[in-house]
Amino acid sequence: MNTSESLYEQQYEEREQLIKADLLNRVIARTIDFMIVVVLYEIIPGIGFFAGLTYLLIADGLFQGRSAGKRLIGLKVIIRDVSAFPPACGFRESIFRNFPFAAGYILFGIFKGIPVLGWLISSIIIIAILLFECLVMLGNDEGMRMGDELAKTQVVQDREGGVNV
Repeated sequence: MNTSESLYEQQYEEREQLIKADLLNRVIARTIDFMIVVVLYEIIPGIGFFAGLTYLLIADGLFQGRSAGKRLIGLKVIIRDVSAFPPACGFRESIFRNFPFAAGYILFGIFKGIPVLGWLISSIIIIAILLFECLVMLGNDEGMRMGDELAKTQVVQDREGGVNV
């Protein structure tokens, strides 16, 4: 720390140091979110499918860019290339970035009515989407998946969040 630096410059430098989220942390956070979707689907009769779809689409717009899973793990979704101080993901960006997962969930809803074969087809589609997203994320230097590219967002470590285990 240089004594000639102003407090504003020090805060600016701290905010510029965004740490890319670890793949394992992202997978754990997304798994928690998927579990919430499944609980909504199973517990709420009649509209559980739509409640799960709604949560899946807007989850990253909750809690200032943190879905429930990201909040527990200590991750945050930010909007890239907007300013020196990137804002948190909003509902609009959340819908764009989670659209690939929502498409798989909708196909699950369509095919689940077909006995045995429907579950198999929908499971294959969902696994293919998850694998594709992981491959895109691994191939990107910033760890951005296709949904992040669509919404111009990035998942970063959050200094304020997470459970200290």
